[in-house]
Amino acid sequence: MRKTIDEIRGDFPFFKDTELAYLDNSATSQRPAAVLDKVKEYYLFSNANPFRGLYELSITATEAYEAARQRVAGFINAAEAEEIIFTRNASESLNLLAYSLGSMLTPGDEIITSAAEHHSNLLPWQHAAKRTGAVVKYMYPEKDGSFDPEKLEALMTDKTKIVALTAMSNVFGKIVDVKTLAEIAHKYGAYYVADGAQSVPHGKTDVQELGVDAIAFSGHKMLAPMGIGVVYGRRKMLEKMPPFLTGGEMIETVSLKEVNYAEIPHKFEAGTVNAGGAVGLAAAIDYIESIGTDFIVEREAELSRLAFEGIKSIPHIQLVGSDDAADHHGIFTFKVEGVHPHDVAAIMADQGVAVRAGHHCAEPLHQYLGIPSTTRASLMFYNTEDEVKKLVEAMGNIRKFMGYPD
Repeated sequence: MRKTIDEIRGDFPFFKDTELAYLDNSATSQRPAAVLDKVKEYYLFSNANPFRGLYELSITATEAYEAARQRVAGFINAAEAEEIIFTRNASESLNLLAYSLGSMLTPGDEIITSAAEHHSNLLPWQHAAKRTGAVVKYMYPEKDGSFDPEKLEALMTDKTKIVALTAMSNVFGKIVDVKTLAEIAHKYGAYYVADGAQSVPHGKTDVQELGVDAIAFSGHKMLAPMGIGVVYGRRKMLEKMPPFLTGGEMIETVSLKEVNYAEIPHKFEAGTVNAGGAVGLAAAIDYIESIGTDFIVEREAELSRLAFEGIKSIPHIQLVGSDDAADHHGIFTFKVEGVHPHDVAAIMADQGVAVRAGHHCAEPLHQYLGIPSTTRASLMFYNTEDEVKKLVEAMGNIRKFMGYPD
């Protein structure tokens, strides 16, 4: 039986003692008690260094960590658990890919990314190009945040080795047609890397159906603790890639003269791993699946419709992206005429609404749009209709607080 929104809210300790309308979910989500309890349980009863001991507690910690890997693999339909690498966050995941996959580039090779990327899917590829002599080429988004497949095709050449694009912009909220873009990349023999930091928490992700070679995402945006992230990569690709970090547990044998690295995924997980975070991510996936991804999609679509209609009714507000509420997936990035975004966020905070102001780690996108910075409200399935109304009311009051007559 499907839970009511009140029952879902009751699962989150954060909502029990606050009147804050928390609408900064694209930055990080809140966590249900089920996740917090699992992490606490791990540290109370299973805490030991995974892989490093033959005693029962260490074996238990190893089993918990590897069970979490299996859980993530199932959640995104990876072909096998070994294709899942744990990192600290999506930024580290993309840096791993850009460093290790990028190390196979040669001078003149091409990387295609876009002006719509979060810095985490832009800067690592720029650095990879500088290290190897490769060239970065840029796509530009359409008005609604989508990518035109024909424009990608026009950029592709036999020198293109990597295409790295967001699966869902943290500014536009538009879900990208990853499958079509990946097919184009593969036609030219290039790898396709998706930044799934925003897309994975808000709907079903099937990596085999999408056809991606790699996808990166963070636990903290999908109800899990901070400090745990994921790289999914196809086995054949991962086996070709050199390690990102070196040190303990990522080797098979080592001497003063040579080293043989461990098999994937351990080749990419140097040092003591974040077992508690992995356990928390598995618990978050359990919770997500208990309420259902279909419910999440439906709920966020309805909240988006309400927010879109309310925002559109307010004069002097420029909304970034599509004119269709269904394209925003809970992300509403906007500019208030005559008011700096930081003032907008401060005024809204005084009215009990938490939003974010700035360029949202997408400064080149703002330059392309001709807007130095914006304010962003981002919803999640646990938000309420009343919180949406509170958002709209606060937005409608901004210019009045700044002394404008209308």
